[in-house]
Amino acid sequence: MANSSPNQNQLEALRILWEQGELKPVEIQANFSWSIENATLRSVLAILVEKNHITRKRQGKAYVYVASIQKNTLLQNMAQTLARVFAGGSHRDLVMQLMETSDIDTADLALIRKAAAKSPSRKPQGKVK
Repeated sequence: MANSSPNQNQLEALRILWEQGELKPVEIQANFSWSIENATLRSVLAILVEKNHITRKRQGKAYVYVASIQKNTLLQNMAQTLARVFAGGSHRDLVMQLMETSDIDTADLALIRKAAAKSPSRKPQGKVK
């Protein structure tokens, strides 16, 4: 598959399934933040099943869908892709670009610093290349 990154409709379906759990297509459609045609939603769900991001099982006459990829896993994969495309693979440079091009204010920066200081995965600081 050429493009494994989820598109906007796929991400919205995943968001709904992460928040709501197991749902039928009509329930997913009702929770979309925008209008989506039934045929489009069915295509989105089929692609997500093919990508192994969701699973489906028959429940009576209908299928129910549930997310099979963890939100953090997908976020990490997408962050790696963004870092590769926009920042030469550097997550630090990606974050810097996001900070420079967004509306993050000083209060937000303080929260980010606090979260970074508490992060268990934080690597010891050394010389920056």
